Amino acid sequence: MTAPDAPARLHTPEALAFHLERLAALDERLALAIARAGEVAVRQTPRGFEGIARIVCGQQLSVASARAIWNRIEALGATTPQIYLGLDEPTLRATGLSRGKYETIRGVALAAIEKDLDFDAIEEMAAEKAIATLTRLKGVGPWTAEIYLLFCAGHPDVFPAGDLALQKAVEHAFSLSARPAAKELIALAEPWSPHRGAAAVMFWRYFAAMKNANNWEAL
Repeated sequence: MTAPDAPARLHTPEALAFHLERLAALDERLALAIARAGEVAVRQTPRGFEGIARIVCGQQLSVASARAIWNRIEALGATTPQIYLGLDEPTLRATGLSRGKYETIRGVALAAIEKDLDFDAIEEMAAEKAIATLTRLKGVGPWTAEIYLLFCAGHPDVFPAGDLALQKAVEHAFSLSARPAAKELIALAEPWSPHRGAAAVMFWRYFAAMKNANNWEAL
């Protein structure tokens, strides 16, 4: 749960700065990582069906490839459950969606139409319950649910520990002997609660800075 005086959502630079300040005070390694990461910006994706559809669309793809596919979906107007369900599979698959992603997004659209999925209610749930609710949908795994909560709902205390970039960033920032597995990273991040969402955003920025440096030690 979020501390009483903490901003509820990571929707503004001020809220993000609040959480980053608290993280820096928790651990000097976090303070150094924040300094090395450089400017950390708020990342937001539309809420509801459009948001989760965009996340599914981008799974295991480069940013450029995911954007190209999503642009084609947008050109069809298929950013609402009703319009998505009104288009046939060949039309939607022609955008570049794999069959699995087409089916996953279709399942989300059906759940939204049939009122089996209430995005407003999900935003009011504790993270664990929200993740459990979203992952009941076929094709929606923990990573997808966590990314939705973090970037669409602005949840301040979600940390997608299964994300490879986060694992590599924490390994480097904390000078670990090996890249932590998801379970290890969950345990490592536990003391950062209720600011784990900001930690995730910061470590993604840290990873980008690390990749752009001449070498890892240049950071």
